Amino acid sequence: MNILKRLFGIKPAVNFKELKEQGAIVIDVRTPAEFGSGHVNGAVNMPLNTINNQLSKIKKKNKPVIAVCRSGSRSSMAVSILKRANIEAYNGGAWTTFQRKIS
Repeated sequence: MNILKRLFGIKPAVNFKELKEQGAIVIDVRTPAEFGSGHVNGAVNMPLNTINNQLSKIKKKNKPVIAVCRSGSRSSMAVSILKRANIEAYNGGAWTTFQRKIS
């Protein structure tokens, strides 16, 4: 089974609750209007189109990042950008689902 996991790139599930409790930063990459309509408590709003300009600021925090959005698509793109910048990052997916996972 481990061989199949390695072949297909299947990784163990992330314990988001534990990661957040250990100080991970939650970045919501939706627009300010979307963020204003509801978001994860303590999340920082950084729209996807601003992530590249925020990389040095994020790196200085020296903490893992969990990106969330409406469906998981934009957060996936944000995680790719963050990982290319050598920032430990995880896709939390839809913020509503993520909220339930950390409750």
